[in-house]
Amino acid sequence: MIYFREQARLDALYRLDLLDTPASESFDRITRLASQIFGLPAAAISLTDRDRQWFKSRVGIDRCSIPRDSAPCSEVVETMQPLVIEGFLASPCYADSPLGQAATRFYAGVPLITSDGYGLGTLCVLGTEPRQVLPSEMSALIDLAAMVMAQIELQHAFGRIDPVSGMPTRSQFRDDLADMARDYPGERRLAVMIDLARDDQISKIARAIGAARIDDLIIEASRSLGAALGPDRTAYHVGPTQFAFLSPPNVDEATYLQLLQSAFISLQAASSVRFVTSIAIGIRPFVLGQIATDDVLRGAASAAQDARRADGSIAVYSPSSDTAHQRQYGLMRDFGVALEEGSQLRLVYQPRIDLLTGFCIGAEALLRWRHPRLGDISPAEFIPIIEQTSLARPTTQWVLDAAMDQLVDWRHAGINITVAVNISAANLGEADLIERIETGLLERKLLPSQLEIEITESAIMDHPYHALSILRDMAAAGICVAIDDFGTGHSSLAYLQRLPAHVVKIDQTFVRNLTEVTGPDFVLLETMIGLAQKLGYRCVAEGVETSEAAAILAQIGCEEAQGFLFAKPIEVDRFARWISKHRARGESKSFTMPSSFRVNKSKETAKHNRFARSAGAARPLHVSVGSIAS
Repeated sequence: MIYFREQARLDALYRLDLLDTPASESFDRITRLASQIFGLPAAAISLTDRDRQWFKSRVGIDRCSIPRDSAPCSEVVETMQPLVIEGFLASPCYADSPLGQAATRFYAGVPLITSDGYGLGTLCVLGTEPRQVLPSEMSALIDLAAMVMAQIELQHAFGRIDPVSGMPTRSQFRDDLADMARDYPGERRLAVMIDLARDDQISKIARAIGAARIDDLIIEASRSLGAALGPDRTAYHVGPTQFAFLSPPNVDEATYLQLLQSAFISLQAASSVRFVTSIAIGIRPFVLGQIATDDVLRGAASAAQDARRADGSIAVYSPSSDTAHQRQYGLMRDFGVALEEGSQLRLVYQPRIDLLTGFCIGAEALLRWRHPRLGDISPAEFIPIIEQTSLARPTTQWVLDAAMDQLVDWRHAGINITVAVNISAANLGEADLIERIETGLLERKLLPSQLEIEITESAIMDHPYHALSILRDMAAAGICVAIDDFGTGHSSLAYLQRLPAHVVKIDQTFVRNLTEVTGPDFVLLETMIGLAQKLGYRCVAEGVETSEAAAILAQIGCEEAQGFLFAKPIEVDRFARWISKHRARGESKSFTMPSSFRVNKSKETAKHNRFARSAGAARPLHVSVGSIAS
């Protein structure tokens, strides 16, 4: 019975994970107060391990532990009663103990008892002269011991120990690192972050097997990590599937990296879910006292994310990469403010030209952001960030409202064109998206055909069946649907022919370098346009920058084009003037398709090189374009 009681006591002690942890000011404060109350040079918070007394906090004591045998603290734990030794030399049990031999002549200790009734250790005071104890002193010592236990329970209750892994948490890591920075300033260390799996992998495991399997994964990893580090090292559970620990002081980074790579292979091989997860390790070198504790862990986590994007699974902290991540977060935070404030955001419009007539028949609305401190932020930088957050919905709504308001203004000015608005994959999950669009059109007395909704091919293919349902409802409401960046999304032909879209926009990567009617680029482009038109779509070519490209597109039947050849995105206050000038000059600038660009579609030539150049003369092709400088 005594054996099992002792095992249960040790289990309670180990679960608290106090042994061999750095000094903590929250405990040192109590120890100093005990020393002051008794007027004695030494005091300690002593934890009773299997074969030692380890001092979590100590004043006036040089050693961090003493053997448990013949230690008065051990008796306090075993009896669960206070113990006072007024004169060590008169005590038959402790006169020859390590404390007695170290000139200790007085001892008073009270037990540290958990709410479950287990003794963890003692709060004790020690002196070099025999003395008696006043009742008020013992009462104060008992109260201070209760404060120690309250601190222990408080740390454990408020996220200091993870209930699944049994490891100290992020909060404890932060406090321990602050204590180390105070005690060992200037010491070089490596913070190591182990990330067991991506968020989507954890989600899939939980969905397929259940959340309990995630707990099993955590327990399995914590045991493996604890065994690898050994009893003298501390690992922390700092995230749902993230663990962290510190290297020994002043290790060689290259050598330690090799050790981590070997440990990584062992950890991965030991995982029971290694085939459905991917482990990443991030390393953050730092100097104690020279970097904020929060930045140490954040830097290690940043390196772990870099490891996922690299070929290997281990990466060292990169200041430039970390700066980029911080900028992304800053932009995400500031964009929410910009969306509420409104004046930082605006729409510009890039004209779409009918290649047959040369007239502008539409425009694509493009969001622009002028940051009050950073200036103009590229849409290529901030839009992908916004699309991954809850800001995707209000951002799209802001663009829709601004575009529809502009249509009303243009209608009053006699400009009747279609405006295209881009939506993201996240918007397809909004149940009221179509209702909001229809309401906006009705409130402004606009026709559904005046608004075109663009969605990228890749966004559609992320959730094809759901996207198909949404796009069908949109088409049924009379709203024109366009597939943007066509040719880059790897959609199947079987699915493509079912999409209720009206327009496909050929991605600019297929158009920008188009200079002749031969070669694989032209073959691919001509095939894409022909296929889209046979399926009933109207084709718009993006990124048209040369008159040669425009001529080739017109000859192979592409209906519309947009690009710098016609106009860059135009500020709204200049768009009306551009339209007027474009119409006035619509027939004043044209070009003739050179004979070398003639498309030969004879069946015989098609067998070998369907789109080879023709040596004969070609019928001139005229395409009217507006002035780029307008």
